[in-house]
Amino acid sequence: MPENAVVLDHVSKRYRLYRERNDSLKSSFMRFRRGRYEELWAVKDLSLEIPQGSTFGIIGENGSGKSTLLKCMARILTPDEGSIRIEGKVSALLELGAGFHPELTGRDNVYLNGAILGVPAKVLDTKLDEIVAFSGLEKFIDIPVKNYSSGMFVRLGFAVAINVEPDVLLVDEVLAVGDEQFQRRCEQKVADLRNSGRTIVIVSHAMGTMRNICDQLAWLNQGVLREVGEPGNVVDDYVEEVHAASGPTADPEGGARWGSGEIQVERVELLDASGSATESVRTGDRLTFRLHWTTAGRVERPVFGLGVHRMDGIHITGPNTKQSGIEFGPLEGSGHVDLSVDRLLLLPGVYDLSVAAYDWTLQHAYDHRHRFERFDVERGAPAEEHGLVSLGGRWESPSGVQAHRTDQDERPR
Repeated sequence: MPENAVVLDHVSKRYRLYRERNDSLKSSFMRFRRGRYEELWAVKDLSLEIPQGSTFGIIGENGSGKSTLLKCMARILTPDEGSIRIEGKVSALLELGAGFHPELTGRDNVYLNGAILGVPAKVLDTKLDEIVAFSGLEKFIDIPVKNYSSGMFVRLGFAVAINVEPDVLLVDEVLAVGDEQFQRRCEQKVADLRNSGRTIVIVSHAMGTMRNICDQLAWLNQGVLREVGEPGNVVDDYVEEVHAASGPTADPEGGARWGSGEIQVERVELLDASGSATESVRTGDRLTFRLHWTTAGRVERPVFGLGVHRMDGIHITGPNTKQSGIEFGPLEGSGHVDLSVDRLLLLPGVYDLSVAAYDWTLQHAYDHRHRFERFDVERGAPAEEHGLVSLGGRWESPSGVQAHRTDQDERPR
């Protein structure tokens, strides 16, 4: 088997943007000239190697060339320059309802989509129940898809594309569709495909998902490859630059800061078990993160959150008040909100802390201070050394075997 499933060699794709429009054939002849246009290079001189069996993500702002690149890989578009080599059968889910006939039922469209992907009807007969169950559309599978919502469209299309056992799966902007249960099924199926040696290429704006499921990320900016690397690092670089371009201020602690300012998180305190401010944190300690905030006026239903990152950019955790089932009433003036941790299970190391205040939809930032403060965690109890966090478990001795604690296992004084 080849080392790389997909190889893009200096790929470029351009579009023509016409400045004026001829409304009729007659007007075209009357002008005695072709319409004026500008050339837009949606993808420019891009080279990539995607290893076989990996999950590879592509991120970037709207118009950065992500979808164009995926369509070139799916052979829907032909590059103007360069070449693309893909090993094996390709399955693609690129646009809402692509390959669906609105008058046909969901069941009939499964067979229609399968035919487009080159899957025989006999094979689909054996996979139909699995596809329908994966989509979660059992009650709607025999009604015309013209009555489907956009989410139902994507769920059925994704279920077909991911269950026909492609060698390379191309997915554009669908992993954030559906409820949490469907998203978990998608992530599990992606993991199953990857473990079986399949290659997945995903375009998405869901940064959290891209962090979790991708082995590598590529960041496109105006058709040019900006960065390729470990997902956490690429996402952090992308987020910081995007918000910097939209006008964040420089954070005094060295990180990026952005938001509309209705709420500002002024500072964060680390409090020990007695409620006193502390700079010394150990694994196993009781710890409170206290976020001090002020408002510029009355703010309805704010959401507070924090994020913990390892020094290399790995995003370890990111709790917020909404996910915890907490809804604040209107806030005015100033105050603080606490996140209390009964046992801090971070293992020894240096960590970056981000804090934020958002609106209830989590789409609008009032104040986001990204990796603006750093704190150390020292060896405590459990006295573990490997990994990021402790499970907080307890070893039990086998039946009939005596065991005793050693000094090495005890909490350091």
